[in-house]
Amino acid sequence: MAQMKFMCDAERCIECNGCVTACKNANEVEWGVQRRRVVTLNDGEASEVSISVACMHCDDAPCMAVCPTDCFYKTDDGIVLHDKDLCIGCGYCLYACPFGAPQFLKQSAFGERGKMDKCTFCAGGPADSKEEEYEKYGANRIAEGKLPLCAEMCSTKALLAGDAQTVADIFRQRVVHRGHKDGAWSEVNRQGPDTAAAMDHLAYDATRQG
Repeated sequence: MAQMKFMCDAERCIECNGCVTACKNANEVEWGVQRRRVVTLNDGEASEVSISVACMHCDDAPCMAVCPTDCFYKTDDGIVLHDKDLCIGCGYCLYACPFGAPQFLKQSAFGERGKMDKCTFCAGGPADSKEEEYEKYGANRIAEGKLPLCAEMCSTKALLAGDAQTVADIFRQRVVHRGHKDGAWSEVNRQGPDTAAAMDHLAYDATRQG
């Protein structure tokens, strides 16, 4: 069973915010909710770097550990989803998440923040119908055999999504191709730059096979 993950290649991200727009279009989330955002470090300096951030669907998700109503659950392919009917808006998940993924419409006191919203890896959530699912959680592209729209629309293929092993293979091939052989696995180092370049070129197609 594939274990789905995101990875953002900071050396390819150009801060175009195409992933942010794609997420908004796919899920039609309410105003004020930003499931995905682009963070830029050292803005305006030679060392400037940008990275696309959302829920990372952690193996040992801290949001799941602190939620008092157990509204979080994990699918067989490793996607962390949540049940909005169980959420009480306490905000514990927001404080526990190192990526700031949980979003709340209201900034009021404890228990009055409204239902939590976050990236679902375009995998929807619990609902009685497709219409209700879309209204509560957005698109379920995974059920259609598609990847999250944010990754599919990334113009530089900086944002990768798919099976964790496939995504890792693509990234380490990029590392080797850039000449950082000490930073990649020895097996890939033996494959040579030609294989690395080919894998880099086919990155988008490979993620879809996950």
